[in-house]
Amino acid sequence: MQIQSIDRVENISAQDFKTQYYEPRKPLIITGLSKDWPARDKWTWDYFKSIVGDKTVGVYNNTRAGAKTLVNGADDYIPFGEYLDMIQQGPVSLRIFLFNIFQHAPQLVNDFTWPDFLLKGFLKRYPMLFVGGAGSIAHMHYDIDLSHIMHTQFVGRKRVLLLDNQQSTLIYRMPLTVESAASFENWPERLNETETKFPALQYARGYTTVLEHGDTMFMPAGYWHHMEYLDGGFAMSLRALDQTLSGKLNGLYHLMGKRSMNNLLIKMAPEWWYHYKRKVAKQRAEKEIRKHLA
Repeated sequence: MQIQSIDRVENISAQDFKTQYYEPRKPLIITGLSKDWPARDKWTWDYFKSIVGDKTVGVYNNTRAGAKTLVNGADDYIPFGEYLDMIQQGPVSLRIFLFNIFQHAPQLVNDFTWPDFLLKGFLKRYPMLFVGGAGSIAHMHYDIDLSHIMHTQFVGRKRVLLLDNQQSTLIYRMPLTVESAASFENWPERLNETETKFPALQYARGYTTVLEHGDTMFMPAGYWHHMEYLDGGFAMSLRALDQTLSGKLNGLYHLMGKRSMNNLLIKMAPEWWYHYKRKVAKQRAEKEIRKHLA
């Protein structure tokens, strides 16, 4: 796999962002976007625990979904405050994603500014919090609603690997899912081993960075992403709908069509569907390899 660093800027004009990153669908790190947000220093473990610590949240471990696991099925449910205590006491490979903390504490929306000058179509009812303990992993996938993402890291560091959606076959996308059959766990040290098992990966091209306090990552719609928490930490994603009609319709098809069919097959024939998805992903990747060798 060919991997390059994601571009970094402190600030960027709306026009440069549009022509150099939004229209070409290229990721970017903006280090100064959150500089004046109260959230940058105000949002801490103790603060979150004090305002929403009693809320129950779904947590996810590092184990890949099994044959009978429905899409987004949590591994356990615990109070948010208890989870935050676990994070601070030591490495714990549990994470939370798509936690709409703002439904429980709407005052938090006053602590940041929507970057409307860069993107249109933000889903302002759905800012989402992502939390993880040191060592927790969000395995390779792309977001099912196909939104553009502004992802700001507040606490801790997180290693990110991104690939554009046109490379789905090369990274073993399974049918009716937004998941890869390949494992990218600890990829900087195990990439050669992974490419031996999944040889089409050697033709893929990716981007990487380590997100740190205050970094905002623009991730274009449909980008594959694999994230590993180097420290316990949390980030916020602001989602913006694709402005094209085709993009909106494709997102709707993913949400209403693909996910529903995948869950139905998981319920009806879990073992068969589990292995069939992986077989098809492998067959498609092998076909793509032959194209590169021709």
